[in-house]
Amino acid sequence: MNPPLGAPPLPPALPGERRELNSAAGRLSYYMQAPAGPPARPLLLIHSINAAASAAEVRPLYTHFTAERPVYAIDLPGYGFAERSDRAYTPRLMTDALHAMTAEIRDRHGTEPIDAMALSLSCEFLARAALEQPATYRSLALVSPTGFSGRTLRRGPPGSTRALPRLRRAFHSRLLDPRLFLLLTTPAVIAFFLRKTWGSREIDAELLAYDVLSTRQTGAQYAPFDFLSGGLFSGDVNALYERLTLPVWMVHGTRGDFVDYRLKKTVEGRPNWHIGVMPTGALPYFELPERFVQDWQGFLDALPGR
Repeated sequence: MNPPLGAPPLPPALPGERRELNSAAGRLSYYMQAPAGPPARPLLLIHSINAAASAAEVRPLYTHFTAERPVYAIDLPGYGFAERSDRAYTPRLMTDALHAMTAEIRDRHGTEPIDAMALSLSCEFLARAALEQPATYRSLALVSPTGFSGRTLRRGPPGSTRALPRLRRAFHSRLLDPRLFLLLTTPAVIAFFLRKTWGSREIDAELLAYDVLSTRQTGAQYAPFDFLSGGLFSGDVNALYERLTLPVWMVHGTRGDFVDYRLKKTVEGRPNWHIGVMPTGALPYFELPERFVQDWQGFLDALPGR
């Protein structure tokens, strides 16, 4: 699918410097900004996965923390300025992208463990990356993580997914591919899903505008179609979460479509897990930025090796 005739190019989602990185996960893109002054522990921010995702989803946190420490925000494969080629988008691909990103950060700042935050489905990728390379991370923040809803725990074979191959083939057929994605990403449809995410009509207008523009870029349909056909959901996600020994701060909201966290009982009470609930939708730092930052900073300040 080519972008509609006359679609403007994508502008940067965040301030600071945008760089690109060639990796095993393809061409990646990331934003970086650091305050002047003595060295500080880097922070990595990871957006969610949906039809219109990008680093724009972490804007409030990026702009806040860049005054205090080096901050990196990645565009995951298939999104933003990252490679959007026609290939399989899988948890393995996304995890490898995080490994490449953290290697880049460590090249710039040394091997001191970093703090990292992921949103929604990307929490699954961050958990896997932290289990594979635990020395890379000091702490994990999981915001509105997937894997805790419903009644069935996902403890499938390591590396398994919830992919539905027939559905993926249908999405990628020449008949449906261009037309269906354009129908799924009209401004009205994107606004509808943002309202379901917020649990309110008071969505962020700047994020909506960027989401619409992002979906008009060449190749924008490939990663979302793998998302919609289940290929980016881990079949072993609960086993991943239960194996984490790093300090974890998890937070979720109480409004909108993402409020079922009944399975958090599997990690609740573990000494390394700290779970908070906010009266918001699934993007609490857009709605209550001061409280979110205060709670997260309190968690970070209590960790050893500040």
